[in-house]
Amino acid sequence: MGMPLELNTMIVTKGKEKRIDENNFTLVKDDYRLYPIEIPVEVRKTKESDPGGYAVIKRLEWENNQTTITYQLISLNSTN
Repeated sequence: MGMPLELNTMIVTKGKEKRIDENNFTLVKDDYRLYPIEIPVEVRKTKESDPGGYAVIKRLEWENNQTTITYQLISLNSTN
């Protein structure tokens, strides 16, 4: 029996991220997803939006058909 797995190269939040502290966030996504860890990736609100910044994923957990990532925002693009 196989396990469906999606490979992601950017973080798409859809506004569902939760702040842990100043620059650290968690995000729960449905299904099992694999992200690069300790490598800067783009953070976007939607797939089609401009990058809001860059983050480094610190932790990835799979449980109950969900993926939880913990990431640290390392740069933020200004909207000004």
